Amino acid sequence: MSEPRRILAIHAHPDDVEFLCAGTLILLREAGHQVTIATMTPGDCGSAEYDADAIAAIRREEARASAALIGADCLCLEFRDLAIFNEDDSRRRVVEILRRVRPDIVMTAPPVDYIADHEMTSLLVRDACFAASCPNYTTRQWEPAKPLDKIPHFYYVDPLEGTDRDDRPVTPHFHVDITRVFDKKRAMLACHASQREWLMRQHGIDEYLAAQESFGTHRGAEIGVGKAEGFRQYRHHPYPKDNLLATLLGPKQVVVRS
Repeated sequence: MSEPRRILAIHAHPDDVEFLCAGTLILLREAGHQVTIATMTPGDCGSAEYDADAIAAIRREEARASAALIGADCLCLEFRDLAIFNEDDSRRRVVEILRRVRPDIVMTAPPVDYIADHEMTSLLVRDACFAASCPNYTTRQWEPAKPLDKIPHFYYVDPLEGTDRDDRPVTPHFHVDITRVFDKKRAMLACHASQREWLMRQHGIDEYLAAQESFGTHRGAEIGVGKAEGFRQYRHHPYPKDNLLATLLGPKQVVVRS
């Protein structure tokens, strides 16, 4: 077994990680790695029944329950829905979280997706991975964490439904076979019970667990397995170019496009 590593999965809203990369996180936890699930917001606009504070409190608890199923840490950066912007104060907030978690691997939202919250999260996290190792980029905290020693390995999860804004397919660099752990991934998403009525009203998704399963089956069929998740690795200068995630999971779990 490889030495334990720290993994940070950070996305915009509660349940985004569960939809898109929780199966991979389960496999990493089974292999002995430390996992932190972070959301930019507490999902404060995700209800037509509760006010913002009430639904945010509900969704924080649902997120903690989901993370607890796999022994993961759970964080919220306390931005607000539809109010995530790519600017300096926001970047410094994300940098402080990176310095506190000190991840070897970061997974986040793709750069092109159906909503600005996802896209701004993607930009902020990408640039925070760079800035977190710069000692002169301070976070203005009372007790700031020290800069990272290096830029972490950086990955994008799939966009919702695996397409860009023009409905063009986004092809993963590699797939992770999550067939064996899919039931636990489903259980994590089921913790977000407050979302069923909201998603039906706002997104037209009648059963979000079925939507999760359908997309997992779609990605799985691309590599000939039951269920899979797709990832793209950001390798631009000076981000790491070796695929640490694939190394940690091994060739039985990861199928890389040739």
